[in-house]
Amino acid sequence: MPFAGTRPTIASSIVDCVGHTPLVQLKRLFARPGLSVLAKLEFMNPGGSMKDRPARYIVEQGLRDGTIRPGTQIIESTSGNLGVALAMVARVYGLSFTCVVDPKITKANLQILHQLGANIDMVDQPDDQGGYLQTRIRRVKELLTILPDSFWINQYANELNWKAHYHGTGSEIVEQLDGPVDCLFAAVSTTGSIMGNARRLREAFPSIKIVAVDAVGSVIFGSPSAPRELPGIGSSRVPELLNPDEIDEVVHVSDRESVQGCRDLLFHEGIFAGGSSGSVIAAVRKLLPSFPPSYRIAVILPDRGDRYLDTVYDDDWASGLPSL
Repeated sequence: MPFAGTRPTIASSIVDCVGHTPLVQLKRLFARPGLSVLAKLEFMNPGGSMKDRPARYIVEQGLRDGTIRPGTQIIESTSGNLGVALAMVARVYGLSFTCVVDPKITKANLQILHQLGANIDMVDQPDDQGGYLQTRIRRVKELLTILPDSFWINQYANELNWKAHYHGTGSEIVEQLDGPVDCLFAAVSTTGSIMGNARRLREAFPSIKIVAVDAVGSVIFGSPSAPRELPGIGSSRVPELLNPDEIDEVVHVSDRESVQGCRDLLFHEGIFAGGSSGSVIAAVRKLLPSFPPSYRIAVILPDRGDRYLDTVYDDDWASGLPSL
């Protein structure tokens, strides 16, 4: 599987275009002298998000080791982006894919999943945390007993999730940088991205600080559960992949703060990104007063904004969010 530095001139499929996303300095949004904020634009993956990386990595590894075969029915619970990525990869490799989603999936992602030929299984009963994750996982387990030759991706516990980011995103950032960075900000949900990137960047820059950006109402780091509207960040359960000892600081961001972060990013930088990207921007703003005079930060912007036109970028929807 090609990663940093090995992409062919002509790709053999859309899957070979995963990765090699730009690293861009946010000079206008964060114009403070001595502060450098470098954004990894993961929404420039062909499926529109960083989830393309684990989708490709897990499926291709499964095809190599035989856990996935022609005729295998791939199943996953997802808020949308991993579903789109898996549907894209499944289409290229001729696999069937069943996507278990909930009502908070964006309309755009749901339509894309349909167009890519995914089988959509929509749950509608909230779990005891007020979200849908536990309900989705219960449905996945039911489907595993119903569908023959089925395989659960299990992004919250699959070690290949963080390894995809270790070998992909993290290695690319190290290669793209022209010197060390002091801090990494990354949004969390499955925690595969932050774990993989933290492990790779710490190898290159041992003193780097790792900041997890979580949603208000997420229980990942022990905070009380509360309603959340934005998909793709936070969780109503603690992921098996998480090692909290590798996280130096956690910043919780509300839905309204995330929306403002998205709009600030678009206004100042022309970068049209999704909800969790806005959460990362809001988290950097929150910690801005604590940064030393000279400081270099890497941030990961996970997905694109056009799939949030009816939420984050809709004034009526945003006005209905709770006040800060």
